[in-house]
Amino acid sequence: MSEPIPDVVLDVVCLCAAWCGTCREYEATFAQLQQAKPGHRYRWIDIEDEADFVGDVDIETFPTLLVAYQGQVMFAGPVLPRLGDAQRLIEVQQHQAAQGAVPSAALLGLPADQAEAYKTLAKALTEAR
Repeated sequence: MSEPIPDVVLDVVCLCAAWCGTCREYEATFAQLQQAKPGHRYRWIDIEDEADFVGDVDIETFPTLLVAYQGQVMFAGPVLPRLGDAQRLIEVQQHQAAQGAVPSAALLGLPADQAEAYKTLAKALTEAR
């Protein structure tokens, strides 16, 4: 029997580009994720159209997801375009956020400058609400 998922609202952001074929394919999966895991704040960001908002985040692989809780980065990285993987990612991040387990930059596996750039973006999402 699975444990109930805590009532935690995450910011779930897909960072993509209009020219990226994989991103275009992932858009439907991202919409399905919103339906499967409602109650979170979802945002699709084209990194070129919203370059000022994205700031210094450097996307190397598309699609890239940012999952944040109260302005803290929980996950930032590329994802495979599979709904089940995205759902599990959200569930894990919900549990971690509910337990107050915010990963350090080292645990995120990001270079220091990118950890800071994602943190700045996560905070901007909180302020944009």
